[in-house]
Amino acid sequence: MKIRDVMTRDAKLANPDDTLQHAAKLMEDCDCGVLPVAEGDRLIGMITDRDIAVRAVAHGKGPKAKVRDAMSQEVKYCFDDEDISHVCKNMSEIQVRRLPVMDRSKRLVGIVSLGDLARKEAESAKALHGIARRSGQHNQSRATH
Repeated sequence: MKIRDVMTRDAKLANPDDTLQHAAKLMEDCDCGVLPVAEGDRLIGMITDRDIAVRAVAHGKGPKAKVRDAMSQEVKYCFDDEDISHVCKNMSEIQVRRLPVMDRSKRLVGIVSLGDLARKEAESAKALHGIARRSGQHNQSRATH
């Protein structure tokens, strides 16, 4: 299965010149803790609710401070055609909970989170549980003669 099958497609974007208050409001509206930061059509960073708290508020910056003052400039990402297992392994190795998802033209097409991956895993586990449950029929562990 590919990342495009589990990612969230309509990721909200922040602009580096947006205020932290605006970014926080976008996070509230989409019930998320991260926003990709784009300048034009180029992804230039990520900002999280933790960035706002630790890099801004903890250092006396208020709601009118700019996103660029608190965002992470190093952007890790994955491609929409990558296998889920590969991306999961990569997220574990680099210890991130969310990754922007790019197409092969390096255009942002979505975002994938641990929650997205867990929901897909839960669906798979539920299906497997249903398939694997004992029904009494075709069960080779019991003799029914």
